[in-house]
Amino acid sequence: MSDWAEGYLVDIGYTFGYYSELNPLRARLAMLKSGYAMPKIATACELGFGQGLSINMHAAASDIEWYGTDFNPSHTAFAGELAATGTGANLYDQAFIEFCNRTDLPEFDYIGLHGIWSWISAQNRDVIIDFLRRKLKVGGLCYISYNTYPGWATVAPLRHLLNEHADTMSPRGIGILPRIDAALKFVESLLDANPLYARAHPGAAERLKSLRNQDRNYLAGEYFNDHWDPMYFSDVADLLSSAKLNYLASASYRDHVDALNLSDQQQALLRDIPDPMFRETVRDFIVNQQFRRDYWIRGGRALPAANQIDLLRQEHVVLTSPREDVQLEVTGTRGKATLNEDVYTPFLDAVADGKVKTLGDIEEAMKSAGKNFSQVLQAAVVLVGKGDMAPAQDEAATAAVTSRTDALNAHLLSLTRAGRGLNYLDSPVLGGAVAVSYIQQLLLLAHQQGLKKTDERIRWAWDVFNSHGRRITREGRTIEGQDEALAEFTREAKRLQDKSEPVLKSLGIL
Repeated sequence: MSDWAEGYLVDIGYTFGYYSELNPLRARLAMLKSGYAMPKIATACELGFGQGLSINMHAAASDIEWYGTDFNPSHTAFAGELAATGTGANLYDQAFIEFCNRTDLPEFDYIGLHGIWSWISAQNRDVIIDFLRRKLKVGGLCYISYNTYPGWATVAPLRHLLNEHADTMSPRGIGILPRIDAALKFVESLLDANPLYARAHPGAAERLKSLRNQDRNYLAGEYFNDHWDPMYFSDVADLLSSAKLNYLASASYRDHVDALNLSDQQQALLRDIPDPMFRETVRDFIVNQQFRRDYWIRGGRALPAANQIDLLRQEHVVLTSPREDVQLEVTGTRGKATLNEDVYTPFLDAVADGKVKTLGDIEEAMKSAGKNFSQVLQAAVVLVGKGDMAPAQDEAATAAVTSRTDALNAHLLSLTRAGRGLNYLDSPVLGGAVAVSYIQQLLLLAHQQGLKKTDERIRWAWDVFNSHGRRITREGRTIEGQDEALAEFTREAKRLQDKSEPVLKSLGIL
């Protein structure tokens, strides 16, 4: 472990993930729904940006001036490569104590931290609290996600054992990845020996099985740092209160619909708890919360009810899935629930053309079906939570950033051609990214090469894919034969043409 790492694992890079909860545009609907006015976000900061996909995509796709730091220089080098396309992100490779005490930083309207809160020392959390107190504007918004209890109570001992094995039973010189595999193998043999721990926690063996299939870079960051501190919500609330932050709302939109997650008895129990912080803690016990994604606010301005509804009606949304692919079911803590066809069918019909609509537009279209605005709002929240819809920018804001997202996407596609596909492209409509598979990105590149016929595009994409030693996995099975692989590419090409391309066009990517 390098001395400058302060206990954080830097032997290998973190995964190339994009996190939509960090997108301030996504925060606005949650904030308005909670009854607070969304501030104008002109300056934003991401602490611990990892490989930098989120910060660069949000900077390119908005008029917000973004700043951020990640003290792993390999992360910052890659993030800087993306920023060089003209995203406008201001990136640093400083430790939190260095970055947070810079004298040339502006005050921020928005500060985000995804996951990093759980994997840093108490001293670094104090640095962040001080930074929030000094640099987050009054009325400003903060996003923090973190591992939480009680959901980690069963798994925490497994994590401890994995980490201890990696530290004591494997030589550090072999690198972290072999040490992870050795630790997983050992703990598996322990659970096979039927210890009392496994009998007391029957879910432990299933959890370990799922870990064996996880990306090793993810496991390294999640399980093998020196610092690893899940926290109860109330403890996080106490820490953030010293920076004058109050809990606003969950950034996970499914949490906003109680019927998906709580029984009538549980909802009644929570309604009888007057203290909102204790109520959230109790809710975590009800749903056995393991990972929280939360928005916090510093002195937010509560809206009168009529003003709140007017502002919500002005919110823009757009479908991010083909209309015919949207299933009328949603999964919450209580399991799968069937959506009301009388509400969701006219709602989806109103947005089926793929154009950006305001909630007021959708309300007007649904009046003939006898639906009111509260039904429109809940349907939008559920569809955003499912990933079939997203908050969107208006036409003027979209036009202002399209040249930057085009430049970033051109670079991302060049990485795909070089064998380093990142599975995301940036949308000027969404103010952030949308998932596009590696194979579909290759097929888009084939089109850019001027190949007119579908079979020519498929063959070109397959040749590039195969030249990088890639293999297709379908339903847990690796496809080895060329004929079967080409058949898979043919299916992807048809899906791209029939379904994905219309969506990508509506999101301003094509």
